[in-house]
Amino acid sequence: MKIRQFCISGWNVVDPIYFHLTRLHHIKNKCGKKTIMRVRLTRYQGRNVVLSDGTEICKNDLLVKVHLHNVKLLSEIMQYKNDLRKAKIIYSSVKSSLPDVVDYIQSSKLNDEIKGLIGITTLYKGCKRLGFEPYSIKNPVYKKFKQTALLPIYFLSSNNQANHELPEPMYLFMSKDTLFQKYGSV
Repeated sequence: MKIRQFCISGWNVVDPIYFHLTRLHHIKNKCGKKTIMRVRLTRYQGRNVVLSDGTEICKNDLLVKVHLHNVKLLSEIMQYKNDLRKAKIIYSSVKSSLPDVVDYIQSSKLNDEIKGLIGITTLYKGCKRLGFEPYSIKNPVYKKFKQTALLPIYFLSSNNQANHELPEPMYLFMSKDTLFQKYGSV
């Protein structure tokens, strides 16, 4: 446990640099408090994807790339031993942040051009209930790179790594229409 606390403390020092270099923006709720989400606009560079509502995501489409504020999240869940309890906290944190992502998009000058959300994660169980759709990463080099980059989060968040193989990273997509329908009037 002390090793995890030490790693998270170190991550807290490095995180502001990462935040700055990646051009992320905090998503704030209506009270001005930072949520678990950090975002930036990005041009999609992957293969074409057709989402369940018919939205087609193509190369160079404008998307909101969502990043969980992992060090903040890890600090919150570290006190729990039960992985199911941790998953519920992550789920509810993401769900409560999505209406604020709607506000972010609506206030953007590029609102009309934004097609949806994209994220890359190994935490995709339950994502469909939130409105996200998982898609596998086809490029094996990029997939291995993301798996390696997400490894520290996996080791710091899970209690039972020895019995599991490393989780596969996935793209998560949500169309702007789905986002607005599910979270726009909350």
